[in-house]
Amino acid sequence: MMLGNKQVVLKNYVEGYPKESDFELRKSMISSDIPQGSKGLFVKNLYLGCDPYMRHRMSHHISEDVPLLASFNPGSVIIGLGVAKVIKSADADFEEGDYIWGMTAWEDYTLILNTNGLFNIKYTDVPLSYYAGILGMPGLAAYIGFNNLCSAKEGDVVYVSSAAGGVGQLVGQFAKMKGCYVVGSASTDEKVHLLKSQLGFDDAFNYKQGNDLAGALKRHFPNGIDIYFENVGGNMLDEVLLHMNLRGRIAVSGMISQYNLKKPDGIHNLFCLISKRLRMEGFSEFDFRHKVPEYLEFAIQLIREKKLLFVEDIAEGLENAASAFVGIYHGRNVGKQIIQVSTD
Repeated sequence: MMLGNKQVVLKNYVEGYPKESDFELRKSMISSDIPQGSKGLFVKNLYLGCDPYMRHRMSHHISEDVPLLASFNPGSVIIGLGVAKVIKSADADFEEGDYIWGMTAWEDYTLILNTNGLFNIKYTDVPLSYYAGILGMPGLAAYIGFNNLCSAKEGDVVYVSSAAGGVGQLVGQFAKMKGCYVVGSASTDEKVHLLKSQLGFDDAFNYKQGNDLAGALKRHFPNGIDIYFENVGGNMLDEVLLHMNLRGRIAVSGMISQYNLKKPDGIHNLFCLISKRLRMEGFSEFDFRHKVPEYLEFAIQLIREKKLLFVEDIAEGLENAASAFVGIYHGRNVGKQIIQVSTD
């Protein structure tokens, strides 16, 4: 059967900040047939995640040695994490009608020939969109980054940058569960209010206000920072190093301020790693896929009990996908940016 299929295509490699004109909405046809002998799936896409790391794949200079960061080809459909419904299956692990999450394409329908890394959705009493956020890659990143790297203990002072994003908002809540004092930063006053009024942060500030990051960190951390969960990079990281306490821990999850720069900002205060005996470690949640069942069991009960909250910003339709993606680099989203392709 041939089906109409809208697709979001990368027109050219992106230079600087992505623009809507870097993308094209293409109308095509797709066959629902699965090639004989393959273990593929034909799926209908429901939700797609706008994940900042995807910007790396839109530049030409990324090494092919890391497949998940390999460059997209101009003219190709955008690939990313999302939620889909199985229409046809040649894989015994998936049945027609199953809901799944994992790597898919920015289009109405996708033929997935490599099902490694796809997960069946076990719990459907929560919004399916959660599997592009709190119960998907962003949730796992927050869980692994904070619990495996930060060695948090009660009373620790925790700073989360980009705290209203898909990862940051969860890190703050996980830290509060450990009895930490948590401060987040965000790019607008609306997001600051969200962190303090809904997500349980002890304090928060707008890092763009007043153009005085050093002063803001001094005011909010008069006794220094024990744990920094890094989502921004650049000048933010450079300044935070000066405010870290002895034997502080830094988990590096992302560096959204650097993704659109031709020449990334240099870090000048790395001697603090030595003088303060700091531990700074980067990580990728893709290395921890075996932890997905553990994380789901941890998170689902907290969600059901309303002890773990998640804020989404949902754009409807593939025609709004480019605008939604571009917006995350200008702080337009409030919460995790998700594209709704279809309701079912």
